[in-house]
Order: sequence, then C-alpha cells, then structure tokens
Amino acid sequence: MKSNRRATLAALTPVILLIKAALPSPLLARSNPPSPQQWSVQVDKVQPGDVNLGPAFRIAIYENLLEELAKTKQFKEVLRSGERSADGLPDLLILKTTMARYTPGSETRRAVTTFSGATKLKVRSQLSTREGQIVLERELNGNVRFIGGNLRATHNLAHNIAAAIKQSTLPELKPSVPEQ
Repeated sequence: MKSNRRATLAALTPVILLIKAALPSPLLARSNPPSPQQWSVQVDKVQPGDVNLGPAFRIAIYENLLEELAKTKQFKEVLRSGERSADGLPDLLILKTTMARYTPGSETRRAVTTFSGATKLKVRSQLSTREGQIVLERELNGNVRFIGGNLRATHNLAHNIAAAIKQSTLPELKPSVPEQ
C-alpha cells in the first residue's frame, strides 16, 4: 500500500510542476493581492515646549523615534527633518513631538530603592499630512522606573509613540494616476 502511494506521488509531482510552469505568469500574479501603497513619514525635531529639557534628551528622543518607526515597517520611508528627498513625496506624513512634562530621575536612587528615582517623560505627538490634516494626536509617556540609565526613558517613549501610530488607522492613499 505504501509503495502505491509513493509511486502515485512520484508520478504526479512532474505533472503538477508542468502545469504550474505552463500557467501564464499574469494569472499567477493575480493570485497574490497587490500590496497597498505605504505612506512615508518625516520626523520633525522634538520641540521643548515649556519644559526645561537638556539637548541630550531631545536628541535621544528624536534618534529613537527614527529607529522605532523604521522597525514598525509601516512606512515606505522614515525621513529626518529637512531631508530634500521629502520635497517630492506626495504621500508624506509629518510627525511633530512637543514636550509636555519631564521629571528627572536618579539612577542611584533607582538602584537603592524600587519606589523612587524614576525618570518620566510626557509628550504630545501629532501626525499630520503635508496639507495639515491631523491623522493622530496623543499624549504619550515614557519612563524608566527600575533598571537602566535616564536616557532609557527616551527609548521607552519612542517605542510607545511608534506603537500608538502602528495601532492607529492611517488614511488610505489615493491611487496615483500616471500622467499621459
């Protein structure tokens, strides 16, 4: 019985491969749905707002945002503020981040106790189209409570912003019409 199954499988394999090779490629291409177009995003520099925040924290938030947004693979491109390649992109979202609150922490106090010394950041993030239509606006937090340097709060904040954007529903892109 096992030899009959093996013989049948051995005979059918070349037939299946021939049929697959004979099918026209456009027919095969239609079986896979086309991937939707993706937005590109430009990350503006972090604005301090009314918060007295050192430049190291603002730069760390900015760099971590670029990294975390790229990890989501939700955008075609993640661009820095002022990049010239962003000028020609029709499908561009702009992420603006403004500091709302900063509570400095202490790595030493965190190492000694588990209930004090936390570094806390709170920002207002706004994702909008080039035309100014707001797609997402939220206040998000980042902190480091137990183990880690103070700048670890910037990584946690950037991760939370990227997660909020990934969970949100971005507007659908209008299909681009080729010029004739």
